[in-house]
Amino acid sequence: MKEFIQKLPKAELHLHIEGSLEPELMFELAKRNNIKIPYKTIQDIKNAYNFTNLQSFLDIYYAGANVLITKQDFYDLTWNYILKCVENNIIHTEIFFDPQSHTQRGIEFKTVILGIVEALNDAKEKYGITSAIVMCFLRHLSQEEALKTFDEALAFKDYIIGVGLDSSEIGNPPSKFEQVFKKAKEQGFKLVAHAGEEADVSYIFEALDLLNIQRIDHGVQSIKSSFLMERLKKEQIPLTVCPNSNIELKVFENYSQHNIKELLDYGLNVSVNSDDPAYFKGYLNQNFINLWENLDLGKEDIIKLVKNSLNSSFISDDLKKEYIKKVEQIINNEKTKGQI
Repeated sequence: MKEFIQKLPKAELHLHIEGSLEPELMFELAKRNNIKIPYKTIQDIKNAYNFTNLQSFLDIYYAGANVLITKQDFYDLTWNYILKCVENNIIHTEIFFDPQSHTQRGIEFKTVILGIVEALNDAKEKYGITSAIVMCFLRHLSQEEALKTFDEALAFKDYIIGVGLDSSEIGNPPSKFEQVFKKAKEQGFKLVAHAGEEADVSYIFEALDLLNIQRIDHGVQSIKSSFLMERLKKEQIPLTVCPNSNIELKVFENYSQHNIKELLDYGLNVSVNSDDPAYFKGYLNQNFINLWENLDLGKEDIIKLVKNSLNSSFISDDLKKEYIKKVEQIINNEKTKGQI
């Protein structure tokens, strides 16, 4: 199965580029920029990656982001993730970035976005990997600050396909950001939001009905509402589920408790993603492998999850067809060999 997972071309729709900051690069950038970090060794950083909930992770996540200063830093960060895409056979990625994590430290918006864009352009040229960028607002900050960031982003609109909402979920409902999402929709941005990871289903309803989002990031709490489950099934609203993240942040105590198989069997449009892979013990393929090893997940389930990721992406219908055809070629090869 591991070989089969590796062979399948995939899309990743829920990846925070700051969350791909590996300890080795964190140390390198801290030294390059003369930034003090509260760790003496790479192993110290890895030892700190033991979380009790979302907030305990975010505290370290934001501390790590402090080493990102120059355009080259953001290029290197993004390029390192692209190399992981090559390893994991990710042919399309839609990455999140958090401008407020950097602008509030005095880093210019253009420094962040241009470093990311240049790396993604090089990824397309060198490896044929297509990509899109989604700008996320930090929900623990105010809507006024989000509006300020949104206005600043308009000068770089051509680089950004959509807006999202992340950071501390509980106590910061989607309704807090209704105005900025309305403005984003008027400007033609795609709309996504983190909802229903730790907080209850009311956050998912708000994200759908008040923010008018097109994709739910996480959404694993959906199972607690039969009405919501039916709606998600009928409307085929994508849920970008991040299994490793859910386990590491104690949304589920262990993999055997994860509900992605139930969501998939119910007919929901779920996909597998790595979220913040440097912190959550594995990139995309490892998430698939962990699901296969701990849940009753067969090859047909893996295929469905992969196709869902491609079909739920913000690429053109023609490119979706082209990518799905690549998946079908792998499936047909496996059938020829009697592996499916």
